[in-house]
Formats: sequence, structure tokens, C-alpha cells
Amino acid sequence: MDNTVTWFEVATDDPDGAQRFYGGLFGWSVAPSDTDVMDYRMITYPGGERPSGGIFNTKGEFPSHAVFHVQVADVEVACAQAESLGGKVVHKVVDDGAGTDFAYLHDTSGNLFGVFHPRS
Repeated sequence: MDNTVTWFEVATDDPDGAQRFYGGLFGWSVAPSDTDVMDYRMITYPGGERPSGGIFNTKGEFPSHAVFHVQVADVEVACAQAESLGGKVVHKVVDDGAGTDFAYLHDTSGNLFGVFHPRS
């Protein structure tokens, strides 16, 4: 499913509040992820079989945001291509042991979005 939007993320310094808000509003269920690297919670839609998004605890280190993520074949290549097209790499994590390479990017208008590649 490369080059398609396959994930969304709500990033906040109040993950408990976001969990209550979105769970109450849309009926999403939220469960802890299986990573010890960060506080990341997996969102599953009502009737869904697998998570489709997540709540990321920024711990105040990043601005709160809601963003879509595009699955790509190679995060490094996607970042280089985005920069060649006038975009900007905001934050990149490759091979950190969590099982997923990812990056936050700005498009040419300054809109934040993400790219990722699961290693498993």
C-alpha cells in the first residue's frame, strides 16, 4: 500500500484528554501500543479489525497537531524527494529499534504531514 494514506495521528501533550474526546465523539477505542520507546496509543474504529491511527504523547516537545501519514517504500528516499520538490524535513527517525521508520515533513505551503515505512 505504498504511496497511500494509511495512518493518522493526533499528537498532544494531553493524551488522556484526547482519548476521552475522540473516544466519546466517534466511539474510537484506544489501547497502548506495544512499544517501550514512546507513549503511543493505538486507535481502532468501531467494528474495525485493526488500528487505523494513533495518539502520540508529545510531552510538550512538539506542537499539538492532527496529521495524516503516507506509507512509503523508503523514508530516506521520500525525504530526499520532498526536499527536492521544495518541501522540508521537520523530524526524521530511521532504524530506532521501534520497528517503523518515519518522518514529519512540511509541504511547500508549510502543511505538516508524515511518511512512514514499517520494518516488519
